[in-house]
Amino acid sequence: MNVIDESGLLAISTRLQRLSERLRKDGALIYKAHGIEFEPKWFPVIYTLHFKPLLSVVEIASEIGYTHPSTISLLKELEKQKLIRSQKDKIDERKRLLRLTDKGKALIGKMKPVWDIMTASIAEFTDTRNNLMKAIIEVEEKLDQQSFFQRAKVLYLKQYPRQ
Repeated sequence: MNVIDESGLLAISTRLQRLSERLRKDGALIYKAHGIEFEPKWFPVIYTLHFKPLLSVVEIASEIGYTHPSTISLLKELEKQKLIRSQKDKIDERKRLLRLTDKGKALIGKMKPVWDIMTASIAEFTDTRNNLMKAIIEVEEKLDQQSFFQRAKVLYLKQYPRQ
């Protein structure tokens, strides 16, 4: 065990990031093993546009839960790869609408069977006594009710009331 592992809850963000990096790295290897050139970081946008074919930048950011700048960065990469394209909204020309290109749609066709394999594989290691997905959902719901920052602030004020 290393220091981070021993630190318990204090390092939860680091532990989750480490887990995420492991999954992304192996995800990239899985795509590559199936002859698919795809960066796992592109997944949320591609997957969202697969189910909601025409969305604005703000709508995509909301759907995937990323900040606007992070979303813009991903969209630029996907446009450069010619997997998505943008067009101006006819009603509001300031708004960009995004959709998959034919290349993006063809890529999804190749990825769907791989997604089935990935889902089955992930189910094997996440279906634990504590069920990781259920735990993540519960934690996200609790954070929606009161943020980590808000909770820490309340606890601090309880422990160190103003004199």
